Amino acid sequence: MHYAHVCYRVFDLDKAVDFYCNGLGFKELRRYPIRDEAINCYVAPEGSEQAPLELTFNFGRTEPYEIGTGYGHIAYHVEDLDGTLARLSERGIAPEKPPYSLREGGSRICFVRDPDGYRIELIEKHGGA
Repeated sequence: MHYAHVCYRVFDLDKAVDFYCNGLGFKELRRYPIRDEAINCYVAPEGSEQAPLELTFNFGRTEPYEIGTGYGHIAYHVEDLDGTLARLSERGIAPEKPPYSLREGGSRICFVRDPDGYRIELIEKHGGA
């Protein structure tokens, strides 16, 4: 058994792809239509193509999805946290609070929400490495 992917249902596919690809630096891998019901768009950070994020857009959806109380977050390592936050800011995405470390000398982290409200932890190791 191996990890395949995570799926998020998104209300606006273009905004979601812009957030992940242009904001976080992912690349769009492929799109698959699901009959006349939906489209799946797979995106992933460089080097993680074998375990992508599946963004599912259902045609005719008129209301955003409710995330629920069980969802926590997904986390991604970033090379440059400040640069990533700047790209997200250009798209109207602000961090929940400024970057911080949990302990002296630890990685810098920050939480943001994608256009659909999914919470994402961005992790930059101490010194940007």
